[in-house]
Amino acid sequence: MKHELVKPDITVIGGGLAGVCAAISAARLGQQVALVQNRPVLGGNSSSEVRVWVCGATAHGINRYARETGIMGELFVENQYRNPEGNPYLWDLIILEAVRAESNIRLYLNTDVHEVEATGDEDERMITSVTGWMMGSERKMRFESKIYIDCTGDGLVGFLAGAKFALGREARSEYGEEWAPEVADQITLGSTLLFYTKDTGAPIRYIPPSFAKDITQTSIPIRRVIRSGDSGCHYWWIEWGGEHDTVHDNELIRDELWAVIYGIWDYIKNSGKFDAEHMTLEWIGSLPGKREYRRFTGDYVLTQNDIISQREFPDAVAFGGWSIDLHPPQGMYAEASGSKHMHADGVYHVPFRSLYSVNVRNMLMAGRDISASHVAFGTTRVMATCAVIGEAAGTGAALCATMDVPPRELYARHLALLQQTLLRQDASIIGVRSNDELDLARRAKATASSTLTSIAIEQPGEMYPLDTDAALLLPVHPMLSGLELLLDASSDTELTVELWDTGRKENYVPHTLQVTVTVNVTTGSVQWVKLPLEWRPEEPQNAFIIFRANTSISLHHSTEAHSGVLIFFKTEENHVSKNLEDHATDQPVVLWSMQGLARQPFCCRTLSLSDAYSANHTINGYHRPFGGPQQWMSQRMKPGTPEWVQLTWEDPQILAEVHLTFNDDVNEDLVNLHHHHTTSRVMPELISDYQVEVLAQSGEWIEIVCVKENRRRKVIHSLDVPVHAKALRMTIEATHGTRYAELIEIRAYAEPTR
Repeated sequence: MKHELVKPDITVIGGGLAGVCAAISAARLGQQVALVQNRPVLGGNSSSEVRVWVCGATAHGINRYARETGIMGELFVENQYRNPEGNPYLWDLIILEAVRAESNIRLYLNTDVHEVEATGDEDERMITSVTGWMMGSERKMRFESKIYIDCTGDGLVGFLAGAKFALGREARSEYGEEWAPEVADQITLGSTLLFYTKDTGAPIRYIPPSFAKDITQTSIPIRRVIRSGDSGCHYWWIEWGGEHDTVHDNELIRDELWAVIYGIWDYIKNSGKFDAEHMTLEWIGSLPGKREYRRFTGDYVLTQNDIISQREFPDAVAFGGWSIDLHPPQGMYAEASGSKHMHADGVYHVPFRSLYSVNVRNMLMAGRDISASHVAFGTTRVMATCAVIGEAAGTGAALCATMDVPPRELYARHLALLQQTLLRQDASIIGVRSNDELDLARRAKATASSTLTSIAIEQPGEMYPLDTDAALLLPVHPMLSGLELLLDASSDTELTVELWDTGRKENYVPHTLQVTVTVNVTTGSVQWVKLPLEWRPEEPQNAFIIFRANTSISLHHSTEAHSGVLIFFKTEENHVSKNLEDHATDQPVVLWSMQGLARQPFCCRTLSLSDAYSANHTINGYHRPFGGPQQWMSQRMKPGTPEWVQLTWEDPQILAEVHLTFNDDVNEDLVNLHHHHTTSRVMPELISDYQVEVLAQSGEWIEIVCVKENRRRKVIHSLDVPVHAKALRMTIEATHGTRYAELIEIRAYAEPTR
C-alpha cells in the first residue's frame, strides 16, 4: 500500500456537476485544486452510471431566458455541439475533458474519502485533512488544504468534521412554510434507478428473474404512466426509500428498485397490452440516484418563502428556477401524484451565506447539501442549479485561499469582489450589474456600424387560429407608440389587446395591466392591423401584450426568431399526466407557456424607435436579458458587408486581454441527454467569424485577433504582447444562422485576468 500526502490550496470532494464546476472555477483563478471523486466517472447523477437529465432554471422551458451561463453553460453548449443525440458516455467525456483542460486541477477518480480530521469546539471547527482510499490502486491519500468544499451530495465530509446539518422535513412552524408538515420527521425524497430499451428489429422474448415484482399487485399500473417506447428519465418516478435512510439502506433500496424495473419490463413485454415484441432491455442502472440526505446549516437557511417571493439577497451569487418539486414518501407505490410542483413567477436567488458552514470555519458546500430547508431543497437540488452553486462556491474558495480569509469574512468584507469575479467569469447573478473597475471598456464610448432601432418581424409562416389567448413579449425602451400585427380575419370582428408589465425585470409573465385597446378588423387575409398601444414606462422594461381569443382571427407565426421577443399561449391544461406531475395551472409561468414555439413569434412591427439594441448595451454591465435583451443588435446584415462594434477612449489605453460575450440564446432549453431534441447544434445567434482590431497611436488599424467558426458564448483573447490603443473594434463577418449581428458584452483589461 502506498501512503501519499497531497497539499493543494483547495480540496473539492465529490465529482458531480457541483464539484466539477467548483474545481474548474477555483483552478481558473490560479488555485491548485484536488478534485476527489469516489466513482470512475465524473458527473454524479448525470453520468453514464445513473443517467439523469441535467435540469435547471429553465424548468424544461417553463421559465424564459433562464438557461445557466458560466461553466455549466459551457458544458451545455459543448454537449449540444458534440453530442446532440444525448449519448451518456459522450457526456461523461465532455465533463472529463473540461476538467482535464485545467492544468491547476489534479483529478483523483475512484477515491473514496472516509476519514476527516478537524479541530476546535463544536461552534468553531476547522478541517485539517481528509483521507481517501483509491480503489484498485492500493493508494491511501491524505489531502491537506486551506479550504475544503463538500460536494459529496450526502454530506459525508462535513458530517465527519462536525458540521451542523439538518435531515428530513422541518415542521411548518420552523420557517413558516406552507408545504412543510405540521410535525417534523425524518422523511426524505427517495432514490431512483433508470433503464434503457432498444428495438432489435426482430422478435425477442423476456424471462423475468425470480425477484421481479408483479406490479399488477401494486398501484403502479394505475397511478403511473407506462409506455413501451419510453426509457431513461421518462421513468424518473421509479423512486423509493423516502421512508428509509437513503444512505444506510442504500442496498435495500437498490434491490427494491431492481425488482420493480424487471417487473415493469415483464408487464410491458408479457402482459399483451403493449407493442413491444421487438423490444429488449439495453441497460439498467446499478447505482441508485439519490435525491436527498444531509443539508448543512449555513449562516442563512434558504426557505420556501424565499423561493416563491424571489427574495433579493445582497449576497446573491447564483440563481435557480426549477419548481419546488416534492415527491410522496412512498415513491412509486404512492396513491398521490409522483410529484407536486410550486412555481415562482420566475427565477430565484441563492445567497453566499447558504454555501458555507455555520460552524466549520474552512468548509464550503455545493450541490444538494447546501443550507436550505427541505421544501426549498425541492428546487435547489436539480443538477444545473447545483452546478452554478458549485461555481460560486469554487470562486469563493479561491478568493478565501488567496486572501487567507474564511468564507464568513469573505462575505462580510469582500462580497463585492466575489460577485464581480463571478460576473467576469460569465456566471450569472440575476439583476447584478458589473462594475469592474479594471474593465477599461467601462470608460469607453461604444458605437456601431448599424443598430436595430425598431422591431419588424415580417416573414410569415404557419397560421395560428386565435381560439385561445396568446401573447407577445417585447422590449420597450423608452416607449411604445403603437404596434402592427399581421393577421387573417374570416369575418368582420373586433380584437381586444392588453398591454401588461411583467413586475420584476427577471420575470416574463403578465403582472399589472397598463393599456387595453379594442380595434375593428375587417374580413381579409395577410393584413397589417394597427394597434394603438401607447406606453412610456418609468424605466426600460418588457411589455407582455395579450391578444384575447377570437375565433374569427388567425395570427401569422414568423419563420425567423428575434432576440428579445417571445411568444406565449394561455393554457389551463397540464401537458403531462397529473399522475406523474401535479402543476397548478393558476401559476402564471404554467398558465402562459411557450409550447416550444419561442423561435416562431407572431409577425409584428413596432411603430416607435427603440434603444433596446444599442451598442451601449455591450458595456452597460449586464450580460443576459434583464428587463430587456441587454445586447447590441445590428440592422439585417447585407451579404459581403460586415458589421462592427467599436470602443473609443479619450486617452490611449494599454490592452492585454479582450473578453467577448456572444448571444447563445439563453432562452433555448438545452439538455445533456434525451429529454427533447434541439435542432441547432450551434445557436444561430452566435457569431461565427470575426476580427478584433485596435487603432494604434499612428492612426492605423491593426488586427490582433481573427477567428473562424467560433461556437462559444464567452471568449477570452489574451495578447502575447500588450498593445496601445485609442480604439478597439470588433468586426463580424458571419453568424451561425441569424441575419443579424449580435453581441452581449465587451470587456478590455490592461493585465490578464487569469
